Amino acid sequence: MPNKVTFEYAIIRLVPRVEREEFFNIGVILFSKRKKYLGVKFNVNENKLKAFSCELDLDAINNYLKSWELISKGEVSAGKIGQFEISDRFRWLAASRSTIIQSSKTHSGLTDDPEKELNSIFKNYVLEI
Repeated sequence: MPNKVTFEYAIIRLVPRVEREEFFNIGVILFSKRKKYLGVKFNVNENKLKAFSCELDLDAINNYLKSWELISKGEVSAGKIGQFEISDRFRWLAASRSTIIQSSKTHSGLTDDPEKELNSIFKNYVLEI
């Protein structure tokens, strides 16, 4: 029987017009301390974005999210935040924001494969909604 470990995750949300507080899910951040894993997966559905707002630049949003991916990997190109300890990088990524890209509250669970869990949560909360 595989050893299950705890993990935490947050859903990444796009809030095209912050003042309206309407959002849709665009990604997932998942962290497992015991497995030393931090992953980000995202996909911005262009049709949903257009339904919410035609004014936002999809390329700019994707570039911003790619920087989150670099931070999760601890890449030097991610700047000072990318050099934080893995748990601090997760906390920074999952922190409350008032910008157009926000994170849900964190949730927890048990897994023996964080990458598989990330893909499953992504499929259930981003692709199928």
